[in-house]
Amino acid sequence: VINTWYIYIWVETYSYIKRGEYNMTTEKELGEALKRGDSTIEVEFDLAHKVAKIKTTGNAMWALCITAIGVAVVSGVVAISTAGTATVPSAFIATPAIATASGVLGMSTAISAIGIAMAGGGVVALNKLRGYRLEKVSDEKVILHKK
Repeated sequence: VINTWYIYIWVETYSYIKRGEYNMTTEKELGEALKRGDSTIEVEFDLAHKVAKIKTTGNAMWALCITAIGVAVVSGVVAISTAGTATVPSAFIATPAIATASGVLGMSTAISAIGIAMAGGGVVALNKLRGYRLEKVSDEKVILHKK
């Protein structure tokens, strides 16, 4: 009886770890998955809506957004790497950039895109994201398949 109980606990724990490993719910998790080049990425909850919006943005608008997001990411990296001493200049640079991206994507999606880019090693992570095929599973979940 005790051995069966240990096996049950192990199976439940292992399946929980596996689910958590592939179901992305934060920008950091998604950015890291893109950086690794995972072949299949499951995205859930609010992040799924934002990913769909990033994926469906037209090419001309995306070129404008990616430039603005790149400026905001660089400004954020400068602020972080200088321990906040460059926060004021970088804020002045990043503000128009965020306004441009949020005008196309919406503010929450633009902020998420910046978070994905920062976690994924730069705007290249967002371009990788747009290279995945999007499969909508439900209103709360999408699966990205590497092409």
